[in-house]
Amino acid sequence: MYAITIPEPGGPEALVWAEVPDPVAAQGEVLVEVTASAVNRADLLQRQGSYDPPPGASPYPGLECSGRVAALGPGVTGWAVGDEVCALLAGGGYAEKVAVPVGQLLPVPKGVSLVDAAALPEVVCTVWSNVFMVAHLRPGETLLVHGGSSGIGTMAIQLAKAVGAKVAVTAGSAEKLERCRELGADLGIDYHDQDFVTAVRDVFGGADVILDIIGAKYLARNIDALAVNGRLAVIGLQGGVKGELNLGKLLSKRAAVTATSLRGRPLEEKAAIVAAVREHVWPLFETGTVAPVVDRTFPMGQAAQAHGVVEESSHVGKVLLTV
Repeated sequence: MYAITIPEPGGPEALVWAEVPDPVAAQGEVLVEVTASAVNRADLLQRQGSYDPPPGASPYPGLECSGRVAALGPGVTGWAVGDEVCALLAGGGYAEKVAVPVGQLLPVPKGVSLVDAAALPEVVCTVWSNVFMVAHLRPGETLLVHGGSSGIGTMAIQLAKAVGAKVAVTAGSAEKLERCRELGADLGIDYHDQDFVTAVRDVFGGADVILDIIGAKYLARNIDALAVNGRLAVIGLQGGVKGELNLGKLLSKRAAVTATSLRGRPLEEKAAIVAAVREHVWPLFETGTVAPVVDRTFPMGQAAQAHGVVEESSHVGKVLLTV
């Protein structure tokens, strides 16, 4: 088969479509013939040599995919060859085939195309596990999403609105903020010339939950923006890894800070998240309440161009790669 390899870390040109050995479905795994994958910022970091796959994972980039079941490994039940599926991966989505632990497999939701389904597993599992399973966003509460026009952001807006929450977002242009409002955001904040702390306080009195992709650069201001009993969920470090935390403010607000990643979690934890997503989120796709947001699609051989789009942040939603 062919897959995108990274012979040497570097820029987008480091991605090479090359012939590699076929994967085999081991005990408890399913072999998926890939139709599409999606570009995540973790893929960019892996390409640059700063985010290695977990031990035992595929060396190829790609944290999600859609496709059809090609073979069942020993001990697998409940799936059949030919089933249309999408999957959460620890790597290997940029390939013609990938072996997937059965607990990370999902059916393609009714009403979603097989290609567009590749936009779902990573972002939905990330948002659901952090905003709902960890931070416990409730109806009537306010969610602040940094990077509202990203794949994560566009999904977080829709899921928060679906459960009856209010949503504020930050983004870098009027066009991106307008797209966020079209998805349901109640407040759009241009981070170039607006202070998100003041804006969220003025409109909502603070945020009950903040979903943050920036990290250290925003840490102190995120604490300022939290409401009493607020919860800050850090899922990205685009603004650095080390920040100063004012514990006094945290105590006075009875607030909490969590930081999680999805890729390196144990299989049983990923399976529990995937099961929760299938139970709680998949019905929202099937009723049209929530939909994938796809900016554009490239052939897998043009992965370098797709990485360039994501690096420039010129997209809204997800950028897909098709085999």
